[in-house]
Amino acid sequence: MSYYSHHVFFCLNRRDDGRACCAEHDAERLQAYAKERVKALELAGAGRVRVNKAGCLDRCELGPALVIYPEAVWYTYVDEHDIDEIIESHLQRGKIVERLRLE
Repeated sequence: MSYYSHHVFFCLNRRDDGRACCAEHDAERLQAYAKERVKALELAGAGRVRVNKAGCLDRCELGPALVIYPEAVWYTYVDEHDIDEIIESHLQRGKIVERLRLE
């Protein structure tokens, strides 16, 4: 059994060479928002959910990216509403948010 039921990794990669990067889409602020939201909903902790920062996940060209394990489901997002939908649908109800899913 895994230590967490779900492990969420937010790409926070920043590039200075003009190529697309998740950091230019407010990824750091939205990762912090997700972490606080998970805590507020009492979903955080051992056997539950962990929200982490990640370096480059190599999907920056698709917009800001996050991945949730163990399902290995990749998402993009725009704002807090998208993060809330991912938390409520995927993390709480186990239902993938197809409209935000990255293939």
